[in-house]
Amino acid sequence: MGLFDFFKTGLKKTREGSMDEIGGVFRNYTEASDDFYDELEEAMILADMGMETATDIVSRIRKKAETEKIRSTGAVFEMFRKEIADILRSENPDAIIRRMTNVLLVIGVNGAGKTTTIGKMAHQFKADGMDVVVAAADTFRAAAIDQLRVWAERAGVTFVAHDEGSDPGAVVYDAADITHSKWANCLLVDTAGRLQNKKNLMEELRKINRILENAFPTAHREVLLVLDATTGQNALSQAKLFKEVAPISGIVLTKMDGSAKGGVVVGIMNELHIPVKYIGFGEGIEDLRKFDPDAFAAALFDEE
Repeated sequence: MGLFDFFKTGLKKTREGSMDEIGGVFRNYTEASDDFYDELEEAMILADMGMETATDIVSRIRKKAETEKIRSTGAVFEMFRKEIADILRSENPDAIIRRMTNVLLVIGVNGAGKTTTIGKMAHQFKADGMDVVVAAADTFRAAAIDQLRVWAERAGVTFVAHDEGSDPGAVVYDAADITHSKWANCLLVDTAGRLQNKKNLMEELRKINRILENAFPTAHREVLLVLDATTGQNALSQAKLFKEVAPISGIVLTKMDGSAKGGVVVGIMNELHIPVKYIGFGEGIEDLRKFDPDAFAAALFDEE
């Protein structure tokens, strides 16, 4: 399946739900009026783009339309699509850099799809010819360790774990040693998702980061936040909270195929200025793709 078709299929619920509501506003009006702009802003909020983003976008396109004396809602729709596309096209560097050691610290609340995402990444990176090590530093849940072990075995990559309840830092320390000894070029680190205790989580992530900084001073490092798209505005709230405890460099949005809340991507990128780097559209090991802003924007509005 091509990238556009992949995104188009995955965004089916979003297009038929929230995007159709937005489209309905444009279909119900032929001229842009106060009521039109009010309804458009309301539809965007309902599409989980967030109040701040909805207000920003409507304000920009309204100002431009009034400056250019444009009244046709058809012309305003083209402005609207361009605004969305411009937000999605914010800087989006690759999470992986070839010919370098790559260290990816993966964070997120339990249930967002963090462990599954790491498994999919491990599989894809290994298939691309990388030597991958996976570290199970979420030591507070035996289920997380066991689940990640299954994914690592399935992907055929090196797996590093300690017993449940052990020190996450010790797991990362051992994983760093193994990464060096194997001359591996990718280390993926799972972490606990205990956001309800921000202080403990912050200290834990600082400790892990210190270990990784000392072990890999010249490596390409990323902190990727995994968010469940089906939670809509809760995903945006989680991103804001995690941004307080970790230097997030990219977002991974999961379960997009099961959600009509795909508009949350726009809100995250507009409000937090953190690029979306991967999107998940299913449970299969291949169902994680690098985010392509142009393909996503086109699929969002079902362009051929």
